Amino acid sequence: MFVTELESALDGRKFPADELQTTHKDRPLWVRYDLEKIASAVTKDDLLNRPADIWRWRELLPVPKNARIITLNERTTRLIKTESLQKQIGHKNIWIKDESTLPTGSFKSRGMSMAITMAAHFGVKRIALPTAGNAGGAAAAYAQQADIKCLVFMPEDTPAANQYETISYGASAFLVNGLIDDCSKIVGLAKEKLNCFDLSTLKEPYRIEGKKTMGLELAQQFDWKLPDVILYPTGGGTGLIGMWKAFKELRELGWLKSDIMPRMVAVQSDGCCPIVNAFKNGERFAKPFQNAKTIAWGIRVPAAIGDFMILDALKESNGTAVAVDEEMIDDWTVMTSEKTGLSICPETAACVGALENLKNQNWIHADDRVLIFNTASGQKYKDTVKVELPKININKEINWEIIEASL
Repeated sequence: MFVTELESALDGRKFPADELQTTHKDRPLWVRYDLEKIASAVTKDDLLNRPADIWRWRELLPVPKNARIITLNERTTRLIKTESLQKQIGHKNIWIKDESTLPTGSFKSRGMSMAITMAAHFGVKRIALPTAGNAGGAAAAYAQQADIKCLVFMPEDTPAANQYETISYGASAFLVNGLIDDCSKIVGLAKEKLNCFDLSTLKEPYRIEGKKTMGLELAQQFDWKLPDVILYPTGGGTGLIGMWKAFKELRELGWLKSDIMPRMVAVQSDGCCPIVNAFKNGERFAKPFQNAKTIAWGIRVPAAIGDFMILDALKESNGTAVAVDEEMIDDWTVMTSEKTGLSICPETAACVGALENLKNQNWIHADDRVLIFNTASGQKYKDTVKVELPKININKEINWEIIEASL
């Protein structure tokens, strides 16, 4: 274990890493490592002889040697380049990293495996968290493996697939007539009244470290030369924050072939875009977004505890924040699934829309290598993405001309 300390992302205050920690002044903590010792202990070539999973990066992860790892076999996810989507967008170098193949069908497996492993290591017996989608099911699955009781609160309009997944893994789940920030308030009460550890996004320091493995993996998959642009659907922002942390650590280790870092793009819907508004206004902290509404449930986060960390990453990377047209997300979902052959989630579709917008604005250059994450399986969203199919009446003559015209 090469962890040296935990550090407040807000003001730099240090905290011991061998104790259970949450937040400082209600803001997140970073896990810090002795990168010089890591560089002496392992090389990037050593990784090739290890299993292709998130645990091959163990020197850059916070789990102590004697800890029991709570895992469901989080394998390295595939990196795909698709010519059909490239032709549709009019850009020759688009890559998709497909997180839908992870154990619980989304990128949440990475963070929850790490967070639950550390919670179990510190003796946590009960956890509570809010969710608007995939986090609840992932937390439930890993908590069950660790014999930790899991309590989940979700907005009442959360997709049925996510509701079912959460209870199928054994969690106690409740629907709330509000948004995810309302669920967060109930989690805060559960923390006091039921002695639950708060596993909300960025309320503990280890989900970032799990999500960080997305950045570590793609660096290796791109032969240690990072993409030029990364578009990321941004709600709580753990994935974007974690990747940016990974890139900086890899650069300090000297493992990257170039010091040129990706331009990070936070993608939101215009139905819920607090980060976009803050970025445009040059603000360090985002104002809560009122009346948030989007079918991309993972980015329906009116107020993110790590807002300033997201905005810092965008500024440091010379990136940007984009709000796409909510009414177009359905169309982008269908089109991207058709062109890629992947089960695309609405959050990923929003990134495809952002790519189109940025290309049209010449913010993305013709030779840029562009990466998009498919953060979850589209199968989980089939009750929310609306598709209307033409109907055939068996009591009438079939109009084959119309059918042929559709081909």
